[in-house]
Amino acid sequence: MTIRESTELWEETYLSPYAALSKNSRGREADEPPCDIRPVYQRDRDRILHCKSFRRLKHKTQVFLTPKGDHYRTRLTHTLEVAQTARTIARALRLNEDLTEAAALGHDLGHTPFGHAGERALNEVSSEGFAHYEQSVRIVERLEKEGRGLNLTWEVRDGILNHQMSGKPSTLEGKVVRYSDKIAYIHHDVDDAIRGGIIREEEIPRTYTDILGHSSRERLNTMIHDIVANSQGKPDISMSEDVEFAFRGMRRYMFENVYTNPRAKGEEEKAETIVKELFRYYMDHPELLSNEYIERMWQSGETQERSVCDYISGMTDQYAIAKFQEFFIPASWRY
Repeated sequence: MTIRESTELWEETYLSPYAALSKNSRGREADEPPCDIRPVYQRDRDRILHCKSFRRLKHKTQVFLTPKGDHYRTRLTHTLEVAQTARTIARALRLNEDLTEAAALGHDLGHTPFGHAGERALNEVSSEGFAHYEQSVRIVERLEKEGRGLNLTWEVRDGILNHQMSGKPSTLEGKVVRYSDKIAYIHHDVDDAIRGGIIREEEIPRTYTDILGHSSRERLNTMIHDIVANSQGKPDISMSEDVEFAFRGMRRYMFENVYTNPRAKGEEEKAETIVKELFRYYMDHPELLSNEYIERMWQSGETQERSVCDYISGMTDQYAIAKFQEFFIPASWRY
């Protein structure tokens, strides 16, 4: 018996009857020999962790554009916090931690430079539309590894695609990731907003904080414990009625007071302009795309719009700014 087979037997013996067992995966788009050490979801987790798109997340905006401080979250630290919260819940419920972590680590791979501002900009200028969760799946299926993709299992791709609250994940592990993403927002975005002087703790409505807690740490602890207590031994992942009410209320409060606050988001129009102008420029000059994207456009029948969206969405904040300067800002003359 291989180490992988021993691990699969352990899953079958120990995990919840509602967990997604590695040996029961619906598989990959392209068959490949199994690893003798790692079950399929652990392999997926490792592939995501080592891919280039994951590394670029460290230079992509979470909420605050170019914040002056080293402790504000980036898209990468957000992803890691989602993964940690999701694993904590999955372990407590005896779900498949590898599947949970793989979906969590991959859920934001398709995010644009400048966060949701960049996503809005691409969605507005492209006639084909743009959504980061769909782009995340596109990355792991078609863009990574010079167009070969990561060949992930169906369950991991399903969890990535459906991490929005409006999504409908097919596994409990995917549902854990969907909740964990929003829990992370409430936890770390409040923390960053307080650090940045956008809001104060005492300004958050007590209607919500009396239920969830009066600090970021307390709120994180409350939401995680509530999901575990409310989902134990059940074929679903959910919060209690009171905590769900406060959870959704906090999300509304954040949208009204942080995500649209001029102090936090005042530079977003500039960011959207950068993304839109880059899109138009590359549509006029497709030869300036990298060779990989040009070849895919001609060999695989990709539309030019989709290839341009692929290229721009993969940029980090600083690379997008550098390309904008290169194309639109006159270079300084030598003295």
